[in-house]
Amino acid sequence: MNQPQHSPPSQPSPRPRARRGVATVCLSGLLEDKLRAAAAAGFDGVEIFENDLVVSAMSPESVRGLCADLGLTVDLYQPFRDFEGVPDTLHTANLRRAERKFDLMERLGARTVLVCSTLSPHAVDDDGLAARQLRALADRAAARGMRVAYEALAWGRFVSDWEHSWQIVRRAGHPALGLCLDSFHVLSRDPAPTGLETVDAAKLFFLQLADAPRLDMDVLQWSRHHRLFPGQGAFDLPGFLAQVLAAGYDGPLSLEVFNDVFRQTDPGPAAVDAMRSLVALEEAVGEGEFTEGPGRRPGRRRPQVALTVPPPAPELLGHAFVELAVDGTSAPRVTSALSALGFVHTGRHRSKPVDLWQQGGSNVVLNRDGGGDGGENGDRDGDDPGRTDSPSGAACGASGTADVVALAVESSDPEQSVRRAAALLATPLPRRRGPGEAELTAVASPDGTQLFFCPGGGATGPDWRADFEPTGPEAGAGPGSDPRPDPDPDSDSGALGRIDHVALAQPNDQFAGSTTFYQSVLDLRERHFAEYAAPFGLVRSRTVGNAGGQVRIAMHGALLRRGDWAPTVPDPEHIAFSTRDVFAAARRARARGLEILPITDNYYDDLDARLAPDPRLLGALRELNILYDRDEHGEFYHFCTGILGSRLFFEVVQRVGGYRGDGAVNAPVRMAAHRQARYGNG
Repeated sequence: MNQPQHSPPSQPSPRPRARRGVATVCLSGLLEDKLRAAAAAGFDGVEIFENDLVVSAMSPESVRGLCADLGLTVDLYQPFRDFEGVPDTLHTANLRRAERKFDLMERLGARTVLVCSTLSPHAVDDDGLAARQLRALADRAAARGMRVAYEALAWGRFVSDWEHSWQIVRRAGHPALGLCLDSFHVLSRDPAPTGLETVDAAKLFFLQLADAPRLDMDVLQWSRHHRLFPGQGAFDLPGFLAQVLAAGYDGPLSLEVFNDVFRQTDPGPAAVDAMRSLVALEEAVGEGEFTEGPGRRPGRRRPQVALTVPPPAPELLGHAFVELAVDGTSAPRVTSALSALGFVHTGRHRSKPVDLWQQGGSNVVLNRDGGGDGGENGDRDGDDPGRTDSPSGAACGASGTADVVALAVESSDPEQSVRRAAALLATPLPRRRGPGEAELTAVASPDGTQLFFCPGGGATGPDWRADFEPTGPEAGAGPGSDPRPDPDPDSDSGALGRIDHVALAQPNDQFAGSTTFYQSVLDLRERHFAEYAAPFGLVRSRTVGNAGGQVRIAMHGALLRRGDWAPTVPDPEHIAFSTRDVFAAARRARARGLEILPITDNYYDDLDARLAPDPRLLGALRELNILYDRDEHGEFYHFCTGILGSRLFFEVVQRVGGYRGDGAVNAPVRMAAHRQARYGNG
């Protein structure tokens, strides 16, 4: 029997661990592709979606055998439609159809069938008739040792909410007839349902979980195209699941997600993303939901199954470093920009072609050997054209490669951060390490960016900076000394402080997975979300960060377009450095030869009309090409360099008050300015 590649550890408990399932409709490929991906991600069982079997060349017996070999159970066969509330002639035909499906289920090894509330134009609104006909179906199922799980579709013709389906199930009164509760059908109609925990546990036959964004659209289209894995949308899935478990449900926690993007992507990573989201959901529910105490609901029954609770996320203190892959063409441009911004070249790695640049707590590592702290891990490029430097034109030939390949965060307990990452299915990456060099652990994010955990805040562990030999007259005591500390609050020097955020471009098919990864592994929360019309298409932007704001990761990507951001240019990415005086920082950088990205007069005219800033402030913004935004919490000032190499630029930001965003409203302006700067009017 093949062993799953990922098997998240479960919390020791005398109760059985909650079983995890996934519907084949969630994943792309042929049925065998979906089954192998589900098993490799560590799922216990699957729901076989009828269309996947119909188009498969495998016999039901072969599917059953493959599932057994992979260690998967067939938990549900679905869907069986338009059964109840119909005239006698149709009821007879429906029973015949059901018998054929029961034959098929016996061959598959499935014991539960999902029956959706009817949409038939021939059906009538008669709960008594529906109950009698469902009871007749349950009689047939019971004779085969099977069960019928009745589900209320949110768009059902007569039965469209779970309370109504529960009334019919109780009225039918058959032991082989129970409920299937689908979080989408429940939460799309009522975002805060009550009473789920009062349902008889013996009648809770199956549970399907899906998240979704809040959309104002036809619920059928919403369901068929926009479902998401748990934690990726706006539904209160932890509250929903806590109620169902409190009722005594002990069956599989099964994902059923209809999503156009997921059904076109590689099923392997998609299945891992699905499993990670499910583990994170179990953690969000946790044991605390079932005990009395501050903020907890009293009287909730302890669940019959044990939930997985990964090691708690240690406190994060900030960005330790960002690593860039550069080459002989891009490196001079990158280092020139760093120098103009006030960075100092403080160290050269003892055994690798890697240089360290520092200022005010910001650490930038330049790797001339492909990235990944030594080169053997490669960079983030892959099969997606949106992540690959073009082999011609400006991307590589004229400008060279410049790409963010690794992020490192300071953790108060790096070892526990690593354990948590493993519990959430993060893939460990091998590293080439010389004698006496720091032993740091790296894991891969869904887009290939490497994530390192470094000690911070008094935590013990290897000092990665000790791997660099001091270089340059301003290196002082060496790379570990941070030669230019955080600027004095009253200083107008324009010195830069720590890294404010790192912005990573995401192909549309990796956007949700990357969000889940960073939120769950690092225990980050969404801080800002925006969609905006940019020069090259509609762009989605989401920033996640920790409570204190020391770690921020901004992700962005076009919703529809794939490929290059502009001819031969992948989507740009950037590192944003903080300052307490953005105007002084801009003047200092310009005096040192930095060409700040030019911003059009039209932008400042519009800024004047929209926000009416003080004329002197507006004049300074215009003079220095500084962008501006404000919200109800504070203000945000920022300026950018041009694109350095294939896709990289730097940004300097100043936050005033409690401003929460990242200036996304100015992103279209910046994108157009970068395109103009690179290609002019041509």
